[in-house]
Amino acid sequence: MFKQFLSKLPRKSSKSDSGELNRSSSGPVSSPVQRSGTSAGSGPVRSNSGKRMSSAVFPASVVAGIEPLVPFKDVPSSEKLNLFVSKVSLCCVTFDFSDPGKNSIEKDVKRQTLLELLDFVASGSVKFTEPAILAMCRMCAVNLFRVFPPNYRSSSGGENDDDEPMFDPAWPHLQIVYDLLLKFITSPCLDAKLAKKYLDHAFIVRLLDLFDSEDPRERECLKTILHRVYGKFMVHRPFVRKSMSNIFYRFVFETEKHSGIAELLEIFGSIVSGFALPLKEEHKIFLWRVLIPLHKPKSVGNYFQQLSYCITQFIDKEPKLGSVVIKGLLKFWPITNSQKEVMFLGEVEEIVEAMSVMEFQKIMVPLFLRIACCVTSSHFQVSERALFLWNNDQIVNLIGHNRQAILPIMFTALEKNAQNHWNQSVLNLTLNVRKMFCEMDEALFMSCHARFKEDEAKQCSAAEKRKEVWARLENAASMKPITGKTAVLVIPRATSIAC
Repeated sequence: MFKQFLSKLPRKSSKSDSGELNRSSSGPVSSPVQRSGTSAGSGPVRSNSGKRMSSAVFPASVVAGIEPLVPFKDVPSSEKLNLFVSKVSLCCVTFDFSDPGKNSIEKDVKRQTLLELLDFVASGSVKFTEPAILAMCRMCAVNLFRVFPPNYRSSSGGENDDDEPMFDPAWPHLQIVYDLLLKFITSPCLDAKLAKKYLDHAFIVRLLDLFDSEDPRERECLKTILHRVYGKFMVHRPFVRKSMSNIFYRFVFETEKHSGIAELLEIFGSIVSGFALPLKEEHKIFLWRVLIPLHKPKSVGNYFQQLSYCITQFIDKEPKLGSVVIKGLLKFWPITNSQKEVMFLGEVEEIVEAMSVMEFQKIMVPLFLRIACCVTSSHFQVSERALFLWNNDQIVNLIGHNRQAILPIMFTALEKNAQNHWNQSVLNLTLNVRKMFCEMDEALFMSCHARFKEDEAKQCSAAEKRKEVWARLENAASMKPITGKTAVLVIPRATSIAC
């Protein structure tokens, strides 16, 4: 196998070969690759490599006639780029890494060649030409772009914390390719205007597809690379944002399964922080149509920190968006999921803390109607987290300015908690909040207390009337004899209506 691996490579340098390279680089550069089973000068490639490259079309290239195993230090500067192209083309050969003992010699040769390329690119000694950029992009496409098998481990979209991450057996090899791509993109010797022809939209889409990898190490590398691509290729920025939006749309509204949502949101958080003011309409639409619906999936806990950071960045840029986000959170509020409720309450605190009085007044009534329900929750963590809002001085200040509207909403929930809640910690917090409201405005507090007593008396009176009506019906039914098909009145059990 090793002899076959090297037999396809040219052994000696010749003027005719270099002339042919010059002609190919200056002539038909834009012609698409027609051969999917073999790569130029690199021996046979796996039969599925053509399929993996079907979405990223690269021009054909002619490998320089130089022995690829020669070290860079042994060739003159004028021949280093030709040697670079030869070494890169050698690395287009792919191997099966699921069997460590298979083709071990060839794998080691490829690994050493990749390390040489990494050192050469990092040195920044030669400016990359178009054939070199072409060869590099093609090699990365062959080695990195692949279709992942379906994930059958969990049907909950990554919600199960017991699932350990899957590690790709080819990672030691893939890591060098990723490092090489990162060094190549960030190299000052790479001209962005020249490279954008090959690091094009198709290449970026395939790069984004790799974020679905179950290997967290690969996603971490991809995160850094995509961030550098976004920073260097300004012409591709709108397309990168649009492609990321499409991934989010598919995740929220179709599959609810994707391994790289957290990493993509982390990238987008840094993108948002660089937005110019005033914010464009497309950015506001992304907030409303993408970021807020991302609170909906069950697996939101896997990426909630990154999502919250993105939203905070938007509100820091334009504080008026705070009320828009609160309305969206209320729309997707997880009524039957206590863990998500606790997370939502934490995010609400961060957003409200940064709001102005006028923005707060737009959403305070529906917001505190929901908080009142959380305060009376039988799940002590939800109730406790809702009551912790009163530990925030900024929120207490906003509540104090709008106590005429907020205290009547909250009073009933606080009184019910003080009388009936089973958890001692929640009970103590409730009493503290009651005391805070009383000290804030004693007259209003007593007015709400009197109204609460009136409502309680009315409810007791209505309950007594219902009992009397049922008693009369039972008495009337007992006076009538039961005949053949006459319906029998069943005495109802005592029930209570919970708010």
